[in-house]
Amino acid sequence: MITMYGIKNCDTIKKARNWLDNERVPYSFHDYKVSGVDKDKLEEWVMEHGWETILNRSGTTFKALDAGDKAHIDADKAILLMMANPSMIKRPILDTGKGTIVGFKATTYETALQGVTA
Repeated sequence: MITMYGIKNCDTIKKARNWLDNERVPYSFHDYKVSGVDKDKLEEWVMEHGWETILNRSGTTFKALDAGDKAHIDADKAILLMMANPSMIKRPILDTGKGTIVGFKATTYETALQGVTA
């Protein structure tokens, strides 16, 4: 089963969900602002893509951090920041069962999910 991780109100999430729905791709949605995200899952994503990809440093939540929290970030610190502030997790993260896709591009989804329909 495909799982999309993100935040329900995010515009990019809405675009990605619309794409999946229009293509009739079955998936479940995990809102990590509501349900949280566990450390093991974040560690998996960081191992697969690097913390620099998973940590959303362009969002307002990250920008609002004090200088000390923004300094000397490594994988462990990034994971702790994302656990404390799920809005700092890049979105969407789509778990295809064979790996994850970070962010949304229709062409990337189309290639990765070719042949997957309800």
